[in-house]
Amino acid sequence: MNTTAFSLADKTAVITGGASGIGLAIAKRFAAHGAAVEILDLQPAALDTAVAELRAAGHSAHGESCDVSDPASVDAAFTRILTRHERLHILVNNAGIAHVGNALTTTPEDFARIQRVNVNGVAHCTQAALRHMTTREGGGVILNLASTVAQMAIADRFAYSTSKGAVLAMTYSIAKDFLAQGIRCNAILPGRIHTPFVDGFIAKNYPGREAEMFEKLSLTQPIGRMGQPDEVATAALFLCSDEASFITGSAYPVDGGTLTLR
Repeated sequence: MNTTAFSLADKTAVITGGASGIGLAIAKRFAAHGAAVEILDLQPAALDTAVAELRAAGHSAHGESCDVSDPASVDAAFTRILTRHERLHILVNNAGIAHVGNALTTTPEDFARIQRVNVNGVAHCTQAALRHMTTREGGGVILNLASTVAQMAIADRFAYSTSKGAVLAMTYSIAKDFLAQGIRCNAILPGRIHTPFVDGFIAKNYPGREAEMFEKLSLTQPIGRMGQPDEVATAALFLCSDEASFITGSAYPVDGGTLTLR
């Protein structure tokens, strides 16, 4: 792999939800391009496996068990990270959870749970990173994983769509407020990406019809297939690299044409 372009050498990157799926793909890509990777995740076994895999490949990697919805847990994790690194250069807010339901079938408890993780979690981690980034020369980069549902409607995603709309709005706000400190903030809007979550969702909701439903969900993207985590990671690498130094306050679809070609 050519790691000269889009180099993250000598940079520290924190990736939330980085032990699986899109987050792990981003962690691997950043590490391969020279970053010291710090993974925050709530699943200890997956976290240990991800860190071990990165280290086995010769990369600098650490993991912190962290509940992003809990500000005390976030602050403690960032404090430990900053004992290992002089600077924090990149934060990728990837951790999130999904929910199926409309405005009538979504319980207040489920609605609040989605917002705690997907919205409050992004806010907590962003605040922890900004407290550091704003006191150092050179600024930093914050990248938020939103979703196409921040800009379009799909059925039965009331709580999830609300949360991702908020993530996109936070992206614009952060980008505006911290321009003077040299901090860039952008969002990626993935379409349907083939991750273990998708396989689990299909198995749970469509037992015995897995192949049929996988094909049906794949074809909802105009390009005719689901995206791969590596394809999101490629966009993340670009947006967090110095090659994207003129880009802030932007939302980048990685969606197989879903937003514009449906």
